Amino acid sequence: MEKVKVIIWGLGAMGSGMAEMLLEKKGVDIVGVVGRPGKIGKSMYDFLSPGFNNRGERPDVIIGAPETVITEKAADVVLLCTDSFTRKAFDRIKFILERKINCITSAEEMAYPKAKEPELAKQIDAIAKANGVSVLGTGINPGLIMDLLVILWTGCCRDVEHITSRRVNSLSPFGPAVMEEQGIGITADEFRDGVKTGKLAGHVGFNESIHMIADAIGWKVDEVKQSMEPIVTDVDRKSPYGFARAGNVAGCAMKGYGYVDGKVKIEMDHPQQIEPEQVGVKTGDYVIIKGTPNINMVNSPEVPGGIGTIAMCVNMIPHIINARPGLQTMLSLPVPRVIMGDMRDLICEEAKIVK
Repeated sequence: MEKVKVIIWGLGAMGSGMAEMLLEKKGVDIVGVVGRPGKIGKSMYDFLSPGFNNRGERPDVIIGAPETVITEKAADVVLLCTDSFTRKAFDRIKFILERKINCITSAEEMAYPKAKEPELAKQIDAIAKANGVSVLGTGINPGLIMDLLVILWTGCCRDVEHITSRRVNSLSPFGPAVMEEQGIGITADEFRDGVKTGKLAGHVGFNESIHMIADAIGWKVDEVKQSMEPIVTDVDRKSPYGFARAGNVAGCAMKGYGYVDGKVKIEMDHPQQIEPEQVGVKTGDYVIIKGTPNINMVNSPEVPGGIGTIAMCVNMIPHIINARPGLQTMLSLPVPRVIMGDMRDLICEEAKIVK
């Protein structure tokens, strides 16, 4: 089999990280990159880390527009790194699928799109099936830490009464879009106004994670509620893509609640901020299950959000190529695992023929 062909759409913090990871893997080639108008015509390598030197003998990859890069069957998969919301990502996903190419997107709502966009989820599934390809939304969260990992731990339980999923993490690796969604650098009053008007999204994914967990174990969610408060810094903090002056917002503390039969059965606790170490905040991931037996999983410090999202998208490439056509989730595909060998060895023979 020839090498797995990948196109990256969006060469920001996540997309460039995926490019660097792919360039270090065997059996895969980046055959195209779609970028913003200001990047079109420039080399992909101009936007990778300054110290990255693993190009080797590979030919240059020139950034182009969607219609020139993403043509019918031009690649095995497109990694879409442009949006957080299903509705905003829909046209791009449709464009990819209609050119008979599989798609993995880091859009948070696409991790379980039927939670908030059931009609769009049905349309995406139908488009993918009509074109014989598959689509998956994944990342570190949602996609792994606050949902799939929780579901995994319930596998050793006889019964479950209550679930708490907690992630205390750093926003520093993420790009400008996430900084804006979290309100980094604005005042606390501006933050609260943004919450009221819906301008600030904060963490996107509580609905998706709660519904994924509930559907996996057989609970029916009545309602999802969430709260959102500013984390105000008392020192200046600067990350690669964000800056918060002392007295302004350096992060967002969010909580989510999934109600089952009128009771809170699933709780999400997710404070995240830039440069938490500056103020002595210890990051970590936690799964707390009240059941038989009780579960109390602690991983500290956190799994870094940037490399975690990058790795999840890249490591799921063989699984989405192998998948049956249609909309997939992390519940419908094999568990993620790192790819240390040749990526081609993970592509099943049927997928090589059919797709």
